[in-house]
Amino acid sequence: MIRLIFIILFLILYFIFSIPMFLIETIIGWINKEAKVKSSQWVVCKLGFKPILFLSGVKLTVKGRENIPKGIPVLYVANHRSYFDIIIGYTLAKNNTGFIAKKEMEKLPFVSLWMKFLNCQFLDRDDIKAGLKMVLHCIDLVKSGTSIWIFPEGTRTPGDEMLPFKEGSFKIAEKSGCPIIPVSINNTESIFENHIPWVKGSHVIFEFGTPLDVKSMSRDDKKHLGQHVQSIIKEMVEKNRGAV
Repeated sequence: MIRLIFIILFLILYFIFSIPMFLIETIIGWINKEAKVKSSQWVVCKLGFKPILFLSGVKLTVKGRENIPKGIPVLYVANHRSYFDIIIGYTLAKNNTGFIAKKEMEKLPFVSLWMKFLNCQFLDRDDIKAGLKMVLHCIDLVKSGTSIWIFPEGTRTPGDEMLPFKEGSFKIAEKSGCPIIPVSINNTESIFENHIPWVKGSHVIFEFGTPLDVKSMSRDDKKHLGQHVQSIIKEMVEKNRGAV
């Protein structure tokens, strides 16, 4: 309970701090849009997410971060266990990175504004046309230097099983030519989801796999790209399960 109280107090202070920062970031965006994205990600990750992880008592083990290429955009593909997946993921991504989130997140005025500053995209799973438009926009973002992070299961699935990966978002890598970075996540659900509303210190493992070049894949792997990437992530999840 103490952790939850500290986190709530921090979020209140961060909200107050964010009010002038919204104006500053907007002004930066008028001058240089890329600079706004970089500075917004610094404000959110360094001043927001990292303190939350500290207050939450998260012990983080990171493997394979050297597999993330520097200076080029990538498509991060991960299994999805918790709201904390995004918080931790943002602190580990090397490049400017936008997450694909569910459409409902856009209704949160404080959160969604920061997400838009970071080039996050909102997916309406019930509107195929809007989903296609979002994927095309993500392709343009990658071509302009922004990495994209996706959770192809489409929703959080705490526990040992994964839902089938939806294939549509993999078009981002196919059409932009960017590498795919498989990311396995273990035990983030034990921070919050397993005992809502309490927050408990937990050991979490993130592993970044070897980059995948879609162009060099076999025809069969390309045809079932989601299944192929999911099988890689499953292996990493299984390998790390006994370490948490």
